[in-house]
Amino acid sequence: MIVPTTELFKHAYGKYAVGAYNINNLEQAMGLFRGNIDSKAPFIVQISKGSRTYTDKSMLEAILRAADKIFADAIFAVHLDHGNEETCMDCIASGFYSSVMIDASEKPFEDNVAATRRVVEAAHKKGIVVEAELGQLGGVEEDIQVAEGHAHLTDPEQAKEFIKRSGCDSLACAIGTSHGAYKFSGSQGIHFEILEAIQKLVPGFPLVMHGSSSVPKEEVVRINKAGGKLGDAKGVDENQFAKAAKLGVTKVNIDTDGRLVWTRVHREFFLSHPEKFDLRDPGKIFMAEYAKFIAHKNQKLGSAGQVDDVRVLLKK
Repeated sequence: MIVPTTELFKHAYGKYAVGAYNINNLEQAMGLFRGNIDSKAPFIVQISKGSRTYTDKSMLEAILRAADKIFADAIFAVHLDHGNEETCMDCIASGFYSSVMIDASEKPFEDNVAATRRVVEAAHKKGIVVEAELGQLGGVEEDIQVAEGHAHLTDPEQAKEFIKRSGCDSLACAIGTSHGAYKFSGSQGIHFEILEAIQKLVPGFPLVMHGSSSVPKEEVVRINKAGGKLGDAKGVDENQFAKAAKLGVTKVNIDTDGRLVWTRVHREFFLSHPEKFDLRDPGKIFMAEYAKFIAHKNQKLGSAGQVDDVRVLLKK
């Protein structure tokens, strides 16, 4: 069942965070749904601007429509991740998305407010939820590249003003996380004091944490043993998700870790089976491994086991 993100956030706020997972193909979609069914978790499927052009936007939408029928017990939202204004308007017009994210965080504050407001007005007319971003995360995610020296944290007072003036329904905050597989170094980490300050200024308002992959060392080691050349990296400590949830984070974006699972499975498979050429052989392994990965993340997020209560809430 596809639902608005606001319904998921209403149940999650202050208790747990909903996992928001990016997908690009059939195998990711199947593993994602199986993992959430197995862990009985509500979730958010994220389609990025890049994934909409990887094949064709209608292809991913068709996969999700089929998954909705196959996994009838699933409760999830469909979300555009990191869209510009043009992409947001296209998704709003399609009528398929539960929510869209307008990322105008690279613009000056007033321009960010104005762009977000335009998307909000168009989306709300169709009952679609809008996520915005204030502050900038460092790192790389598809066509978004921000040098660490240009990243800046979200100002809590500015966040309050932004929410009021833009009318957005949730806000992605820059709190020290970063995009991509090359994340923290040294003593960098989540700035919980920023989350706490924003929560005090806008109590009950859903906050979003981007760049939240953990980049597990064991995945990187296995990939490199199978011929990869990934460098050392440090991601978000997944044991900190629960603390963030108590401070208003209701949505946590995870993309890189899923890509690492895909890379590890395929590198190890073809290294061990150089004679193989059928893409379905590693695909079957990946779907099972990705499902386990999703169920594990949901445990850390606190969303595992919540779907029945969400179902009751939706019926009221």
